[in-house]
Amino acid sequence: MRLSIVIPTLNEAAGIEQNIQRALALQPIEVVVSDGQSTDGTGDLARSAGATVVTCECGRGRQLNAGARAATGDVLLFLHADCWLESQATEQIEAALRDETVMGGAFQQRIEDERPVFRWLESGNSARVRWRRTPYGDQGIFVRRSAFESTGGFAEVRLMEDVLLMREFRRRGWRIELLPGPIHVDPRRWLKQGVLRQTLRNWTLLAGLKLGISPDRLAGYYAPNSVVPER
Repeated sequence: MRLSIVIPTLNEAAGIEQNIQRALALQPIEVVVSDGQSTDGTGDLARSAGATVVTCECGRGRQLNAGARAATGDVLLFLHADCWLESQATEQIEAALRDETVMGGAFQQRIEDERPVFRWLESGNSARVRWRRTPYGDQGIFVRRSAFESTGGFAEVRLMEDVLLMREFRRRGWRIELLPGPIHVDPRRWLKQGVLRQTLRNWTLLAGLKLGISPDRLAGYYAPNSVVPER
């Protein structure tokens, strides 16, 4: 397995160096940071930390695709800039992909806050992957490059590109595995917005998508400088 890690960023200077160090600990062949024209030096910090940096117009789907094009691995792992995996994640991915029917997957979360409500969120998010086969980006989506490219990659939208990609995987009947991980998730957006408010907003966005409202229009519910909002 030749693993490439792709991280989309926008003004993540405060934590990008540590994030890249953690990503490199997974021993990928490369870490690619796809920067959406940050103004805080994120790109320079990422490059000095050992990442390959590509720059493109801001937009999460667009950035993820740009990072995937720059990557050379046969397995792509897409990580948000405020999520990180422990070293055993590489072995978990490799073991899962020994089954040729598995096209990708994600990880069980560990939200970095001790309050019980976050354990509930973790359980609910894991159940969604098991039963609906719909991991979100903050669960660390990994895919075979061949499968990713055959779908055309992520929709180049500002929001919910992860949901749209997994919807296409389901349509094709492809297997998606939930791995134990854990993937560690910064709770910053839940703490900023409030857990209940954030969760209700996420459900509203999903309902809007099912009703046919465009993801770019739905993205207006998020702050304009947020390329990786947590659900």
